[in-house]
Amino acid sequence: MIKINPLDAHDRYQHFTKQSFSISECVQDIINQKPYGNHPFYIFAHSRSDDDGVKKRIIWQPRLTKPTSQTNSMLFKVYPGTDNVKIIWMIPPREMWGSYKKGNVTENELICQSIEDFLHHRAELDAPEKDDLSDEKINQIYKEISQSAKHTKMMDKLWTPKQL
Repeated sequence: MIKINPLDAHDRYQHFTKQSFSISECVQDIINQKPYGNHPFYIFAHSRSDDDGVKKRIIWQPRLTKPTSQTNSMLFKVYPGTDNVKIIWMIPPREMWGSYKKGNVTENELICQSIEDFLHHRAELDAPEKDDLSDEKINQIYKEISQSAKHTKMMDKLWTPKQL
């Protein structure tokens, strides 16, 4: 039998509930930014350690191409202009995999399926989606973004506020 200190459990609960982390808010924020206009894109979220080696942070990266699956990551496919967000995978760190098994309080079918696919069907998990953009279209979008950035930079140089 495990003894749990109610005060310790309460402190951990407070720490957990005070975190300002919401997957849906992070995803929606990136969608609202329209990084690739109205083109479908991926949002790749992966955890990284801060410089202190202790604290972790999640990096949210919009992408036009599908990344390779990895532990401690999530992948979503977004369709701007619609309410459609497809969850491709949610793969926690390896040491937490047992927490999501059937019968546990923290059981999660999507995470269990993601782990199963990662272990036994990785080629399918990493394969491009049927509705992915062609390489030509992706290159065209990148060129448009680059030209827009160059134009903005040039305009910033032309317009300089008067010194007071």
